[in-house]
Amino acid sequence: MAERAGAVGNGADAHPAERPRSARRIPPRSIGDRGIIGDLETAALVARDGTIDYLCWPSLDSPTIFADLLDDEKGGAFWLAPRLADPRRLQLYLPDTNVLVTRWMAEEGSAEVIDLMPHPDAVGTLGARCLLRRVTVTQGTVGFDARCAPRFDYAREVPRVEGEDRSARFAGADLALRLHASMPLVVGDGAGGVTADFTLAAGDSAWFVLGDDSLARPDAASIEAAIAATAQAWRHWLGHASYKGRWREQVLRSALALKLLTSARHGSIAAAATFALPEATGAGRNWDYRATWIRDASFTVYAFMRLGFVDEAEHFRRWAGERVMHADREHPIRVMYAIDGSEAADERELDHLAGHAGSRPVRIGNAAHGQTQLDIFGELLDSTYLSNKYGAAISHAGWQHVRGIVDFVIAHWQEPDAGIWEMRGPPRHFLHSRVMCWVALDRAIRLAKKRSLPAPLVAWAEARDAIVADVWAHFRHPAHGYFVQERGGTALDAALLMMPLVRFVSSTDPVWLKTLDAIGAQLRDDGLVYRYRDDDGLEGGEGAFTTCTFWYAECLARAGRLDEAQLMLEKGIAYGNHLGLFAEELDRRGAALGNFPQALTHLAFISAAYFLDRRLDPGYRPNWQP
Repeated sequence: MAERAGAVGNGADAHPAERPRSARRIPPRSIGDRGIIGDLETAALVARDGTIDYLCWPSLDSPTIFADLLDDEKGGAFWLAPRLADPRRLQLYLPDTNVLVTRWMAEEGSAEVIDLMPHPDAVGTLGARCLLRRVTVTQGTVGFDARCAPRFDYAREVPRVEGEDRSARFAGADLALRLHASMPLVVGDGAGGVTADFTLAAGDSAWFVLGDDSLARPDAASIEAAIAATAQAWRHWLGHASYKGRWREQVLRSALALKLLTSARHGSIAAAATFALPEATGAGRNWDYRATWIRDASFTVYAFMRLGFVDEAEHFRRWAGERVMHADREHPIRVMYAIDGSEAADERELDHLAGHAGSRPVRIGNAAHGQTQLDIFGELLDSTYLSNKYGAAISHAGWQHVRGIVDFVIAHWQEPDAGIWEMRGPPRHFLHSRVMCWVALDRAIRLAKKRSLPAPLVAWAEARDAIVADVWAHFRHPAHGYFVQERGGTALDAALLMMPLVRFVSSTDPVWLKTLDAIGAQLRDDGLVYRYRDDDGLEGGEGAFTTCTFWYAECLARAGRLDEAQLMLEKGIAYGNHLGLFAEELDRRGAALGNFPQALTHLAFISAAYFLDRRLDPGYRPNWQP
């Protein structure tokens, strides 16, 4: 794509030396070395050294304005660093909030920066959506270097910069942002950024606010009010949580992370905040996860309802229901959608970006949105059943669309597909897809009976039972008898861990227990669990999938192996980063790979922790819990 006027040739940053001296680093930061902040429309990543190196604006699936995470020369960032000798760096959240604190501690002084995006309930304190940074010296006298250098349109455009003492305006072809600060700003010499060099004594603070062009200049009182109101809004939301069990701190942190990936406007939830972060360093497994997968529906509804967040579950159910209502007869729903519910973006490559740790290509959009993945119908109808069981009853029109989905599943369940892992080779007959087709029929039958809804229940039950017979006859290892990944095959797949979780098979069935043991022997490496071991046709090795660790832990718990389950859960928690956030995958050292933070992993963790906590209670009594 041709670069816009004002862009630096080949996307290169003409003035890398303008980065703050104390912000330069070798080697690059690891993927998990960050916290996340957001305003329920978009989210920013803040590295442990105080750099905001990733932010899409104005929405989570908009182009980036900061993408240093994907190219530390061209991507743009908001650097802020104290001039301290070898400081210790710490990060934490204000308790029960998504307000992030980054601290630097050294012999000669210490400082901290509070980073946040005002909660929707607190936006009125500053008058507009924005990114707020307040830095405070807590000990000694400390000098600071700061530079704000946005790069619009995925770093393909360097904006023009105009400055007026303590304000600056970044103007591009289709976007303009304004930065206000409490200290003088210096406009760079054509590099598309502004800098600040200042010194604070103990107890002194300074602030920066970056937002839309309409952002008015705040004063110190409104800055403090925005911080306080945002913290209070997050605490008020979290106060609705009903979970009081073991791992409460980790579970509620996962809930807060999931909420950041949820759109307040639409009710949808993104699979992750990021795109193109490598699943294998230096290879091509770099996908865009800034979309909403229908697959996440049942996990989202289950997690939020189990924690007491019924409104979020209902909002997501309505969003998913609207997708069904607007679908066509040939294909009732898509694999994924854009955050606003429109068609997901086609996959493209950004050749001008180097990629995280040199991992190319950098992709935006996702070609998987055009795949056939039959499991999504099971997840959708599971979420519909759960919503009806614990929330509002389905409408007449909604039930007619459910019947259309059931008809589609009955007509197509015997066909091959791309599967849950979105294989890019020829379609195959995956067991997980077959099981989730069973879930679609089973939940529709249960819902019809529960609500006395009209349906051809005999025909539905016959199709459901045919799937059961097919699975037991054609998806088992010819020598060992355990379940396998695909029809007639011998390989295993961690997606099989969903079988007892969706109640397709008893968690203590002998064949299932053999399957669980085989997964433990062949796909597990201590606390790491791999999705599969066979060649998927892509370059680079497959990392361990963090979601699968928690699925495995819950399966152990449901099988009554509580000591193993508890240890597995603790190992999974340990693979989170310093803030309790989970990446998509892990390398053999347990370091983060892939997009970050990943919703599916936090959802799986909540489910596993919730069930294991109940199972460990002395008075536990099993009951039917889908």
